[in-house]
Amino acid sequence: MIKMMPFFHSSPLGPWKTSKGYTTEDESTGKPSTSLESEPDSVSLEPAGEETCSKDPMKVTSDRRHSAPQHSPAPLREANGTCAGTPEQRESPQKKGVKGKLKEFFNISGGIKRTDPKEKDTKKKEDKPLTAEQIVELIDDDRLFDAAQHLIVLERGLHTDCSGKSEEELTRDRDEVESAYERLKQKVFSIIRDSITIAKERPELLQRAVKALIEQENEDEKYRSEKPFDKTLSSRPRKWKELWMDTVKKSTDERMKAIKGTTENLSTTALNFLHMGKTMKKDLTIVVQHIKQLYPPQFNVCSAYAECYHNYFVSQVEMIAEFELEDKDVYLILSWVQNLYPNDIIKNPILKNDLEGAKLGSLLPAKQIRQLEAKYLCNEMATVKSWLAKTLELEIRKWTEEKEPEKPEKYFHNELDFHVLQTIHGGQKRAEEITPDLGKQASVILLVELSTFLKSYKKALEDFKEKNRQHRYFKETIIANVNNCASFRTHAEKTVSTPDDTKASILTTLNEIENSAYNVLLQDLFLELKPLFKKFTQNKWACTEGIMEEILETTSSSLLQFHTLRDPFYKDVMEKIHVHLVREYIVRLMKKRVTLKTPELQQNLAKCITNDASLLQTFCTKNGSAATWLDSALPKLAEIIRLQDSSATKIEVAMLAKTYPDISKKHLAAILYIKGNLTNSEVKSIQSYLDQSAALTTSRTPLFSAIKVS
Repeated sequence: MIKMMPFFHSSPLGPWKTSKGYTTEDESTGKPSTSLESEPDSVSLEPAGEETCSKDPMKVTSDRRHSAPQHSPAPLREANGTCAGTPEQRESPQKKGVKGKLKEFFNISGGIKRTDPKEKDTKKKEDKPLTAEQIVELIDDDRLFDAAQHLIVLERGLHTDCSGKSEEELTRDRDEVESAYERLKQKVFSIIRDSITIAKERPELLQRAVKALIEQENEDEKYRSEKPFDKTLSSRPRKWKELWMDTVKKSTDERMKAIKGTTENLSTTALNFLHMGKTMKKDLTIVVQHIKQLYPPQFNVCSAYAECYHNYFVSQVEMIAEFELEDKDVYLILSWVQNLYPNDIIKNPILKNDLEGAKLGSLLPAKQIRQLEAKYLCNEMATVKSWLAKTLELEIRKWTEEKEPEKPEKYFHNELDFHVLQTIHGGQKRAEEITPDLGKQASVILLVELSTFLKSYKKALEDFKEKNRQHRYFKETIIANVNNCASFRTHAEKTVSTPDDTKASILTTLNEIENSAYNVLLQDLFLELKPLFKKFTQNKWACTEGIMEEILETTSSSLLQFHTLRDPFYKDVMEKIHVHLVREYIVRLMKKRVTLKTPELQQNLAKCITNDASLLQTFCTKNGSAATWLDSALPKLAEIIRLQDSSATKIEVAMLAKTYPDISKKHLAAILYIKGNLTNSEVKSIQSYLDQSAALTTSRTPLFSAIKVS
């Protein structure tokens, strides 16, 4: 009978069956594979004798270490301690020849498998388990998966031993196995602890450590599935998965603590947060891209790592939040809790899908976040208020230096509006970077601060106007400050979700600043025009040719300085000039210095008024006035003076009152005074139409109400 070599026997590890032989596992399938180096050089034709139990599973002779003797495979031991072989071993050798054995081998192993070079068996198959000493050599050689498998075989063999060893010898053997296990555990978890640093450079080493871990976890599961448990296996379950979780936690904690270097521009708290955020994001990316695939799904590797990093981050944030925080630290914590952590890390495109199953909440409780937000807004408003006060103080100093304001392009300008709005925008942007909702809250509060600032600004300008009339660049400074109002107005009008009263307060203050400035800027011109208008009454409206031309020429010469105002303000000034020219002309008409008793004289005056009105309207429109509502004032007065029919006059008065509802009976009486051919009853009858017309119209920009009539 032919006796076959161990080459023809391959026995994978089964539940509590001892495998005799030195096998390795295929990396992809996890099935044992047989090395070609174990193939025998010859076969024996001697009949096989009966197989007996191994005498000493812990020892291998020195000859066996250096050669591959051709022994028959040792039988496996049943749970009851009796010797028994596999069905193949129990089958009579006469039923299987060399051909049958070869066929059986290739059916079992599925062919020759490629393995990790470190896990390839370089020795010939042996018919007995490796010794603890040999397994330690595998561990030292980083053949961790092989070592784990052989330790399991050796461990099983110790608990099913029938070699007749003494209790002392068995105890010694168990100690050697446990020592080897401890050596393997230290090596495996040392590698797992450094998973992040070696995952890309030495993935094969990490894979062997993970496979050894999984092998031990599987063995624990087999032990737990036995009913009843084998009480002699006091070392089971070894709970390496729990050790793995503890190792991951310690590893992540160490990496989160390891702050390297310093940055002069960052506080200790900021540097700590930055390090933790960068470490967590970078490490989890490595876990997702290089480590996750080495583990089976039930390990939930991404979630496990993410939760460890998260829990450490939470502990640090909570610890810092307990102290009395500086303003910048409150902002820093809120930025990380509400923005950077959830958006840049948890929702990172690379990590998002793998972290969906992880238990990652907020870094702080909602109530504490609300408290910090309230504190932040209070701090921010105080900071903004302080900066605005300093900015105004510096600008006031510049006003008194008697230097001409800057004039980029063609408009006088100072930097006040830029610095103020930069401060406002900065506060709002910082809040929006935390959360959009906080940005909206800040926007409302900041607009209130702007309103308060503008009132202080208005007061400062009034003080300057009162005390610095002789300033060399007095008007230029006023113009520069008027130009600032455009930026403030635009900001207020564009700000959404703002209470109407706050916005209205800002716009009212800006109108007051602008109108006060216009009055100062136009004061000299209006004083210069006053004696020119007096010429109309001094000549009793006779020989008035050329007076209006002189008035317009004087006005034109003063307009040059107003071109340094920005367009909307220049138009405002031009409208005020237009109103003043029309109103002053009406004042001259209402002075009651002349009474014309003949229709001819009245018609001549009406013609003079109409001509002057045309010149005035053309001039003002050409120079940018948009006050078209003034166009009909003088022509209507001229028509009332010209008309001789009482009914027609009443109709014209009604039209005048409808267009300018602020005209009073006194104003109308002063105009009718010019018509010396009207009786008192006719005057009163004409005046009565004012009451009827006023009831049908609404108030608009005043024209007559500013005119005092004696």
